[in-house]
Amino acid sequence: MTMTLTFLGAAGEVTGSCHLLTLGEHRVLLDCGLIQGSRQAEARNREPFPFEPGTIDAVILSHAHIDHSGRLPLLVKQGFQGPVFTHNATAELCDIMLRDAAMLQRRDAERLNKKLEARGEPLVEPLFTEEDVDALMALMVPLEYGQSRKVLPELRFELADAGHILGSAIVQLWLEGQGWQRKLVYSGDLGRKGMPVIQDPAYIDTADLVVMESTYGDRLHRSLPDTLEELKGIFARAIETARGNILIPAFSVGRAQELLYLLHLHAKEWDLGRWRVYLDSPMATEATRVYVRHFHLCDDEFKAFTRQHPGRHPLLSNIEFVQTTEESMELNEVDRGMIVIAGSGMCNGGRIRCHMEHNLWREEADVIICGYQAKGTPGRALVDGAQSLNIGGKPVEVRARLHTVGGLSAHADRDEMTDWYRHIQGAPPVVLVHGETEAQQSFAEHLSQYSRHLVVAQRFDCLDLTALPELVWLRSEL
Repeated sequence: MTMTLTFLGAAGEVTGSCHLLTLGEHRVLLDCGLIQGSRQAEARNREPFPFEPGTIDAVILSHAHIDHSGRLPLLVKQGFQGPVFTHNATAELCDIMLRDAAMLQRRDAERLNKKLEARGEPLVEPLFTEEDVDALMALMVPLEYGQSRKVLPELRFELADAGHILGSAIVQLWLEGQGWQRKLVYSGDLGRKGMPVIQDPAYIDTADLVVMESTYGDRLHRSLPDTLEELKGIFARAIETARGNILIPAFSVGRAQELLYLLHLHAKEWDLGRWRVYLDSPMATEATRVYVRHFHLCDDEFKAFTRQHPGRHPLLSNIEFVQTTEESMELNEVDRGMIVIAGSGMCNGGRIRCHMEHNLWREEADVIICGYQAKGTPGRALVDGAQSLNIGGKPVEVRARLHTVGGLSAHADRDEMTDWYRHIQGAPPVVLVHGETEAQQSFAEHLSQYSRHLVVAQRFDCLDLTALPELVWLRSEL
């Protein structure tokens, strides 16, 4: 029986996670995410899948972030009818995130179609709709960590906590042939040790192959104590000066909840009583409620914190939640004294764009970047020192103070990923995915001192799993 793994997305790049496991006549996808970044990169989401969606038997989804889950409704729209196995918290978060994504797809298509119609050009459809999300959610099979599940006669798997966001999973897969068995470990996105809210990533004992993310393989993050001091300093300097607004672009799932928690815990120490704090994201508000419902999955400190407040949870009471567009627009009339947390985390959409239009040009304003910024996104441009951003069709000068707080990253850094790998017995072969070229090359060089068999996957690379521990590459049949 042929057993192969083909890397279709997040191979030589960070977003668009998608890997195809072929077992004889059967096919299983690991993730099916949106490609994010520049307009050119995102246009690839409309390209046909390099396989027939109806031939996929099942999907195993590592977590809810859009770059891992975002093309699942499109997969269903184009004929996929199999089960989607994932953690139950991930299923709940996907229901929120993918509906929001469908709404954005519809609005983007409506705006574009007005221009196309005026030019007499063919109109476009949204990538997927709310109805496609409904169809996807009917296929979800929610699981718990450690729950073994057989997908095919020759394939079973179970999920372990990846410590990245609520419900994020390391996927352990056992493949069986005639007198043959191999264990494949797919890291998904690995989180960090000792971070607030989420449990530390689980260690894995054994593997015959590790497919591993490498987002921050070329750097080390600041420690959490140093990061908290950094944030305290940012707030203190803002108070000492004109106390203009502070904007924090944040991913609605994971980063937003972590920020709410830290702002609550350190409110007195950071003198936050001087500020009005807004979470301007209906999706982040809904995701926060999911975190509260699933607090048993979180770390011991967050569990104790939650049990102390059996009524209204502090994460849902000490912040002002902005729901409507009109309420969001009213914030733009305020030029000082606000901390606004809003999506999108890479500044390439959502309400943060409008807040930046009204604050980025103010010298007294601050912008805190605290998450990964993909190439081609406005957030990446800010981190790289852009002097202006194009917002709403016009340039906005960057005069606000910019702070890149890498210590809040939900991705493990080089040493944290290395520590996780070294707990796996026997130094198994490694294939690196989910990273930019420079980070992957640096991490490959570092990790090669611990693994003799290590490669960086490129798109459409096809690995012969029956040849393990040797890494034998086949010609892709896609």
